[in-house]
Amino acid sequence: MNTRRRHPRTRQNRLLSLLDRLERGRRADPVIDTLQKGVRSLPLGRGRDVLHGRWLGHPVHPPMVQVPLGSWLSAAVLDLWPGRSREAGLLVGVGLATAAPAALAGATDWAELHRQQMRVGLVHAAANVTAVGLYAASLACRLTGRPGAGRTYGFLGLTAVGAGGLLGGHMAYRQAAGANHAEEVPHVVTQGWHAIGTVDEFPAGRAVRRTVDDVPVMVVREIGGEIHALADRCSHLAGPLSEGTIADGCVQCPWHGSVFRLADGWNVRGPATAPQPAFDTRVTDGRVEIRLRQEDGEVRTGDGRASWYRSGAGTGPAPRGQDG
Repeated sequence: MNTRRRHPRTRQNRLLSLLDRLERGRRADPVIDTLQKGVRSLPLGRGRDVLHGRWLGHPVHPPMVQVPLGSWLSAAVLDLWPGRSREAGLLVGVGLATAAPAALAGATDWAELHRQQMRVGLVHAAANVTAVGLYAASLACRLTGRPGAGRTYGFLGLTAVGAGGLLGGHMAYRQAAGANHAEEVPHVVTQGWHAIGTVDEFPAGRAVRRTVDDVPVMVVREIGGEIHALADRCSHLAGPLSEGTIADGCVQCPWHGSVFRLADGWNVRGPATAPQPAFDTRVTDGRVEIRLRQEDGEVRTGDGRASWYRSGAGTGPAPRGQDG
């Protein structure tokens, strides 16, 4: 007699299944291509990096959307109280006024994403545009003396913006849009120097890819002999920097055009909002060695924990440029 118990039948989350199909669907790709070209052609100049949030260190779109979302949610709360339609209408207006700059920042980020992320982002944007239309109708009704209709449009708008927020969360947390894709490097690379090859394995002016503790590293030897090393996966969306263009002491990511300074990994131009992890380099007996560069005074052990030392009091070789 077979007494083996059967495992209960697992059920896939229907919402996640729907989102997975949305990521794989190709029907909207022609629309995405047209909109992407339009957003990229906007004459934003340096304002493009401002909208990306390079100055802030992470995308600026998420904090910007808190103003219209908060205003509309507060308006919905007031609509539940009799006689507060005027105050609710003011909040609806504030939300409408602040939605445009938030949408522009979101569109600027969206145009530099992977295709699967853009497919979800398109529906995210459509939901938010629907919400703006409903809230505009809500405000018009309130201003023309129809508060009941204004409340109805307001609650419908809140439903639409809630759906848009759900999709935005999926992009941020499931698809990692806007996340720093190089954040794990300091937690994976072990402490100390790592040999990566002889000097003649690194042609001057060309990027060479090496691996340290399973972390891809881009190494560039300049014509003058100075050697630079950065984490190879771009912090924006993990593009291979070693396949990018080297010019003027910088490397440009081949995927979305982010530019990083070779000397220290600083993100000179977006869409990347986080710098690249940089490595100290030295040459010992003709062999190139690198170690992860940490903040002044911080040494990270192999298990990822941080300890502190006074400058000059640590053991082991000093970083390049400090060993005399």
